[in-house]
Amino acid sequence: MGISIRAGLVMALCATTSMTSITRANAQDASERGATLLQRLILGAGKEKVAIDTPQAVTALEQEELDDKQATTASDIVKAVPNVSIAGGANRALGQSFNIRGIGKGEAAADEGRIIVNVDGVPQFYEQYRMGGFFNDPELFKRVEILRGPASSTLYGSGALGGVVNFTTKDASDFLEDGESGSLKLKSSYDSNPNGYLLSGILALRMSENAEFLFAGNYRAAQEFKDGNGDKIEGSEFVTPNGIAKGTFYLDDEQEQIVRLSYSQFTSDQKDQAYSQLQPTGFFGNVDRVVNNRQAQISYENAASDNPWLDLKVSLSYNNITNEQTNSDLGAFSSIGQDSLYGYESYQFLAENTFEWEGENFENYLTIGGQIIRQNRTTGTKDPLGHHPEGTDTQVGFFAQNEFIWNERLTLIPGIRFDYQMLTAADTLGGLTGGVLPEDNSDIAISPKIAALYEFNDNFSIFGSYAHTQRFPSLDEIYSNDFSAPAPPNYSLGLSKEKSNNFELGFVVSTTDLAVEGDSFDLKTTAFYNKIDDLIVRQRNQYPQYVNIGEAEIYGVEVEAAYDTERFFANAGFGLTVGQDLTAGTALTTVAPPEVTVGAGFRMPDRGLTFGWDGRFVFDQKRVELAAADQLRSDGFNTQDLYVSWRPDDESQFKGWEGAFRVENIFNTQYRDFLANDNGKGRTFKLTLAKEFGW
Repeated sequence: MGISIRAGLVMALCATTSMTSITRANAQDASERGATLLQRLILGAGKEKVAIDTPQAVTALEQEELDDKQATTASDIVKAVPNVSIAGGANRALGQSFNIRGIGKGEAAADEGRIIVNVDGVPQFYEQYRMGGFFNDPELFKRVEILRGPASSTLYGSGALGGVVNFTTKDASDFLEDGESGSLKLKSSYDSNPNGYLLSGILALRMSENAEFLFAGNYRAAQEFKDGNGDKIEGSEFVTPNGIAKGTFYLDDEQEQIVRLSYSQFTSDQKDQAYSQLQPTGFFGNVDRVVNNRQAQISYENAASDNPWLDLKVSLSYNNITNEQTNSDLGAFSSIGQDSLYGYESYQFLAENTFEWEGENFENYLTIGGQIIRQNRTTGTKDPLGHHPEGTDTQVGFFAQNEFIWNERLTLIPGIRFDYQMLTAADTLGGLTGGVLPEDNSDIAISPKIAALYEFNDNFSIFGSYAHTQRFPSLDEIYSNDFSAPAPPNYSLGLSKEKSNNFELGFVVSTTDLAVEGDSFDLKTTAFYNKIDDLIVRQRNQYPQYVNIGEAEIYGVEVEAAYDTERFFANAGFGLTVGQDLTAGTALTTVAPPEVTVGAGFRMPDRGLTFGWDGRFVFDQKRVELAAADQLRSDGFNTQDLYVSWRPDDESQFKGWEGAFRVENIFNTQYRDFLANDNGKGRTFKLTLAKEFGW
């Protein structure tokens, strides 16, 4: 499907114009109307709001939608979200890296630093050449929230040039009904391509009115998957046992004071695995590899509904991601062939409180907080590696965000964040430079923003925002050193911070009783422009390895629409991003082509059945420079999926049972996503059956 970017722009403008011309009906309260995708609650600071009332592009995916997707990797979760992609090894458990609005590429280190990824509020960060940066299993999650653009930096950390991806894990309360003391859910899934399966068990216990526990374990295995031509994708097989244990304790009768304890672990232990998880080649060979992602957290919350000055959240967390590699085929041929233990061990303390006050015509919510993160980067090789320097990254941040709502029409959200960073090289770097260590590197970043939303009436509103953020250089970018260079050491101690200025403008249409009584229609359109100065890039065969190259601009549009009735539903998304290296005068190679996603379905509530269709229509990407073998260009394509899910209600004799069947890429299309290094999956059949027992 060869469609130009210009045609995509015309399509977006025509679609938004036609949708806004719809006759508006009287709106109902969100709790009384059909719940479209854009009516989902967004978790954050200030007043609770849904996606269409948030002056930022944000998408929330809930448990039912995650179950319908029968996701094997994070790629299956995000591929329908406008301007969000998985870069690198899109279908590999160890090759997952996020790209949002053209920012983020899994090929080199530091790219994950431009997108913040959290699991239950705990940052997930890993950098290693030819490895992904996210190691977790979709079965652990009940919710995924994707905030696009730098405006998220205020609450989540400086440097979120692309945005933030928040994953939320399951809780015991998700499985315990009123009056139940326990619940056991058993689940099994089969995936024909790559002939994989999932075995899952969840035990939820209510020991008293004030204590709940969750124990979940999953075992997922997959062989090499096949593309549309039936060819196996080398090195894409994986085995990933994973699980989580949680304890939730309520300290008062109103259950507003909550203490949570949790521990989770993801593991991949395989022999003779492809060294490169982004694009296996004979050059890099194979390796025995054990990857672990261990996370522990304790948190305290106090909603204090009787005290407007207290809404407190405090958490202390530990995350340790390690990759132990042995028996590499490369041997002494390359330094990366050494036995190694790459790792990132991080500690985080996070605290925030929201102060609330109201007047006759206004509401105000002021959130202030602080964050401390200390991260240790290790290599664990016999001979120190200059290209993967060890060290410590310490960051301290303070933030404030105020949300002012006047007359239930105008919402103003100013915010600011101050961050301090200290990078310290490990002693191992001295072994490479005759005992001389590079100096510590410290800096300060400031991230202000202001956003506004105005509701003209119950059906139409406009919003806009400005956000500035600054991204610190990483350990890899500052202390990487190539000792084959003519004059080592060649650190990048003079790197400047990356600086982003982002502007957004959009509108929302929301109405009910459009075609039939009780239906809902929501449309949100966002246009954005992001100017980035002092971009940090890695030079090949030049020293120092990392330099600031100048300026880049990224701009585009996102459209999300959803329609919902009791029996019928439909949704559509359009994402267009254009990126330009203003210094070189060339197109950025990290920008995916425009894409349209469409879905529709029919429900039979009395039988608990849902039938649905999902379609992806991806445009050509021809803006990038012509490279050897035309590797940087891609043709358009489309894929079609069909699914049916079965969830009997509480009155059914089959209560507790769940089933799902899905056919992906039903026409067996041969394709490759622009940011992926492998062809996409061919036709795939997925089947899931689950049973929950309560007592």
